[in-house]
Amino acid sequence: MHSNVHDWLNEHGDYLYRFALARLKDTHQAEDAVQETMLAAIKHNSFAGDSSVRTWLTGILKHKVVDMQRKLIREQPISDIIDLDAGEESMDDFFDKTGHWLDKPQSFDMPDHALEQSQFLSVLDACMQKLPKKLKAIFMLRDVHEMENENICKELDITPTNAWVMLYRARMVLRKCLEMNWVKG
Repeated sequence: MHSNVHDWLNEHGDYLYRFALARLKDTHQAEDAVQETMLAAIKHNSFAGDSSVRTWLTGILKHKVVDMQRKLIREQPISDIIDLDAGEESMDDFFDKTGHWLDKPQSFDMPDHALEQSQFLSVLDACMQKLPKKLKAIFMLRDVHEMENENICKELDITPTNAWVMLYRARMVLRKCLEMNWVKG
């Protein structure tokens, strides 16, 4: 069994690391996620051959990534949400007193060409890095991992209203950041 894990790590380790890094955006967390994936594979030895080893390991890794994001959200101080702007524009700068846009966001399409898409994803990643950790994590759980709101609320022990507000703030900050930094050629 242990030689299989060594083979799995040699064959799939780089892929699993890139998968985790793309979602966690932290090299240490990505390494930990891959290590925990391999430990779970050894401990549970549940590979039934119904799929490829890579698919099976990736399935385990997805759960490890979500668990790490949940932990991040739980450990993040509430001040990161309340003090969202930290000296930058506040959400009030986007809306009038009635809640309507002061300067309506531009609509933009996902780039069709590979180079444009790569550049867009780089800008999106940079914008994601500007989000407070808790907002980034809940955005990832809902909009990337497509976890249902009800499950997010149960896992994070937050109300549906809190989840909605957090997602709304994350999406608005990302949208404004993309508008300011993504110049479609």
